[in-house]
Amino acid sequence: MHYANLLRLTRRHPSAILLVVQLAGLLLYPFLEETPGAPIALGAFGICVLIITTRMVRRTPGLTWISVCIALPAIAMLALQALRDDMAWLLPWSAGLEAMFYFYAAGSLIAYMMEDMHATTDELFAAGATFTLLVWGFTYLLVMLQVLQPGSFLAAVNPEQPRSWTELMFLSFALLSSTGIGDVIPVRPPARALASIEMFTGVMYLAAVVSRLIGLTLIRR
Repeated sequence: MHYANLLRLTRRHPSAILLVVQLAGLLLYPFLEETPGAPIALGAFGICVLIITTRMVRRTPGLTWISVCIALPAIAMLALQALRDDMAWLLPWSAGLEAMFYFYAAGSLIAYMMEDMHATTDELFAAGATFTLLVWGFTYLLVMLQVLQPGSFLAAVNPEQPRSWTELMFLSFALLSSTGIGDVIPVRPPARALASIEMFTGVMYLAAVVSRLIGLTLIRR
């Protein structure tokens, strides 16, 4: 009975499931990064998120075959990097594909939220899920940029070391929400340009999409 109710809930609010998975990743990554099996664990979690996001896109106006074509090579590269140490050169390629995938999924969810004049409960969850997808997408762009141009980001702790995924995720959240930068600072011109684009994207998302959903919710009530 409980399983049937849970299954019915996931079908009615798939955006909530995606949001929970994304937020769970935020809590898991800091603990997994420092462990010996971190590459495999992070790769496996990344694959799970990609699969869940692919299923989400099927419910939106986005084309499933496009998301699958982007996700499959990204999953293959994640698996190779997790299983073999000599495949680190794939990181910028897999990061670029993952960024492309998350941006496409975010765009599909935005189209899903904007296609009618009714704000459903699932669309409200989708607003949060879309924000996390945008954060994930920009984070992987930051990862790719750091590999292609080392020294793009500095921090007070171990400034000579590359920034970890968690640090770049924190920077991405701060930029997209326009709440500041924190202790990770983009110092090279391409990094600053990307940071500026992310801040602009966050402001426009809140102004154009979230405010519209809130307005429709108030009208319905």
